[in-house]
Amino acid sequence: MKWRTNSAPFSLASRFRSLLRACARNSSLDTGKKLHATVIVTGLVSLPNHFLLNALLHLYAACGSALYALKVFDEIPHSHKDSVDWTTLIGCCARHGMPGAALSFFVGMRREGREVDEVAMACVFNACARLVDVRVGLQAHAGAVKSGLINNVKLCNAVMDLYVKCGLVGEVRRVFEEMEEHSVVSWTGILEGAVRWEGVESGRAVFDRMREKNEVAWTIMIVGYVENGFTRDAFSLLKEMIFDCGMGLNYVTLSSLLSACSQSGDVALGRWVHTYALKSMGRDMDIMVGTSLVNMYAKCGWIRTASIVFKYMPRRNTVAWNAMLGGLAMHGQGKVLVEMFPRMVEEAKPDAMTFMSLLNACSHSGLVERGWQYFHSLESVYNIKPEIEHYACMVDLLGRAGLLEEAFAFMKKMPIPPNEVVLGSILGSCRVHGKLQLGEQIMQKLVQMDARNTEYHILLSNMYALSGKEDKANSLRQVLRNRSIKKMPGMSSIYVAGKLHQFSAGDKSHLQTAEIYAMLDDMIRRLRLAGYVPNTTSQVLSGCSGRDNHMELEEVEQVLFTHSEKLALCFGLISTRSCSPLYIFKNLRICLDCHSAFKIASDIYDREIVVRDRYRFHSFKQGSCSCSDYW
Repeated sequence: MKWRTNSAPFSLASRFRSLLRACARNSSLDTGKKLHATVIVTGLVSLPNHFLLNALLHLYAACGSALYALKVFDEIPHSHKDSVDWTTLIGCCARHGMPGAALSFFVGMRREGREVDEVAMACVFNACARLVDVRVGLQAHAGAVKSGLINNVKLCNAVMDLYVKCGLVGEVRRVFEEMEEHSVVSWTGILEGAVRWEGVESGRAVFDRMREKNEVAWTIMIVGYVENGFTRDAFSLLKEMIFDCGMGLNYVTLSSLLSACSQSGDVALGRWVHTYALKSMGRDMDIMVGTSLVNMYAKCGWIRTASIVFKYMPRRNTVAWNAMLGGLAMHGQGKVLVEMFPRMVEEAKPDAMTFMSLLNACSHSGLVERGWQYFHSLESVYNIKPEIEHYACMVDLLGRAGLLEEAFAFMKKMPIPPNEVVLGSILGSCRVHGKLQLGEQIMQKLVQMDARNTEYHILLSNMYALSGKEDKANSLRQVLRNRSIKKMPGMSSIYVAGKLHQFSAGDKSHLQTAEIYAMLDDMIRRLRLAGYVPNTTSQVLSGCSGRDNHMELEEVEQVLFTHSEKLALCFGLISTRSCSPLYIFKNLRICLDCHSAFKIASDIYDREIVVRDRYRFHSFKQGSCSCSDYW
């Protein structure tokens, strides 16, 4: 780029300002940076051309470069920083990963006596919403009311969004009712609050009252149905949206729907969305949609399909690779993941999330040496500073392999204080390898962090029972009862014919309870004939030894037989065609007894049984599990 040296400095600065404004309008960050460099080289910023700095600030804010915007803001002379500059910086920080800084700059703006308008206040509410900081949000709301700004529709919408994020639906409704006029965004805000915090029935009542519905409103309602297992209602609304209202599904809506399917395990709707995406986008599928498809299939248990989708994606970035590697890690395919990693390095830049998947896969596959290699290469090769999650993965890797002393020593040398995840990993390894004394030490630290977490209490209680210390086991559980702390109930879900069916332990609320329990009795009989022995040590009842008394043994066995995942399995067996795979989703870790039973059941009934528990997938097939009993 050549510039005439005989041009007047101020005329040249004006040209630069126009170009920078054009870059801001078009979000042309690369071009804007080149112009910035030229401005510095030509010495224009050393002249009293402060409006150039203002233009640079707006460029970086428009392009979402908060750090660059902050640097330019600091270069603007104090006397030339007006309210627009402050508001621009606050809005950029609030939207682009620095909400805490946005609130700090707002305080600075007030101290400087700068005028605060609706735009600045909306940025503050946006920052509070991202931080889920209701305390500061309430103060800001009170200030907006006192200053007379709250009548602005956009500002009210920002306040509603804050209260939705914080779960204050009553406040959302109050703000909505006090508004003199409502935009479609206002209605969408109250819809999101109702669906998220009051349920889909309350949300549907709001949805039906809306005179004007945009794509966001339709998406919120459909996603709400999907996440709560109402697949038929979701399909019905999708058809109405597309065929009756003539709306199409853009990449944002498609990705939102696929994300909801990932959480709920609704692969039927996920496949429908996949078909729609192929018809509307063809082979040149949006990278966000392709990544969402990989994530959805992996989290629904269809890891082979996820691999095929990933293979044929026209473009793949780091996020897409992380979705694929994370899916393989969840499914225990550590060796496949390790083989794929070099291909990723050729195509995309690994980040912190990539190495979490790598270390997690090594942990669940027993690849200790390879895990050490990845951990040591984080900083030395990839310039990534290890985070607490990476240290937790290494502790888990060593603990699962029985190297508890190494895991404990590694934890002590960590530059970051261990959190619940790190300590919980060691406690879990102590249970697997029978290290009661170390488990007691770790438990003391965990109780100090969170005395109400039942998972750790139950782990140590079971360890006491397994080592013959029933009194201590029962005493620990009595502590929980005295504090009115209850264990999170286990829930298992299964989709059959597009409908979600949920079961809890000992559940008898299902319409087909009689058939389910008849199938359960027959399954237990066949499992026993095939060599199944109930693992009573994995189910310790308060006041029961679990070994000596015959009556107590029968009671423990009956509890084991009616675990939620076994009831879901029996329902799946009587409700689907023979030889078809079954996909079960559980909110807690699958127990040892159910794991053993499912291995045998997969062989007896010639079924692939895929279970997604709280931590990973188990694919049972022909009498074995994909985890190779290393979990």
